[in-house]
Amino acid sequence: MIKIYHNPRCSKSRQGLAILQETGKEVEIIKYLDNIPTIEELKEVIQLLGISPENLVRKGEAIWKENYKGKQLSDEDIINAMLAHPKLIERPIIINGNKAVIGRPIEKIIEILK
Repeated sequence: MIKIYHNPRCSKSRQGLAILQETGKEVEIIKYLDNIPTIEELKEVIQLLGISPENLVRKGEAIWKENYKGKQLSDEDIINAMLAHPKLIERPIIINGNKAVIGRPIEKIIEILK
């Protein structure tokens, strides 16, 4: 089953979900702002993406700029910031088996479906 960490208010996330639904495959929609991932889930997503926690952060968000930007933060600090403020998590995140991508640009989603 394909998973999408989805924010219905985000146009890129809605586009990503539409692409997934067009495949006809079963899709698990995780509205991560309502159902905040556990620390273990978030670490697993980061590992599947093959990135550092900082690369999953939406650095343009006011919460980041006001509270975290320019500070020396460990990976754990960054993960805890995303858990405390899930709006900081980049979106959409698509997981297909043991592969994952951040769906920006949207074309990355198509690559993971092959």
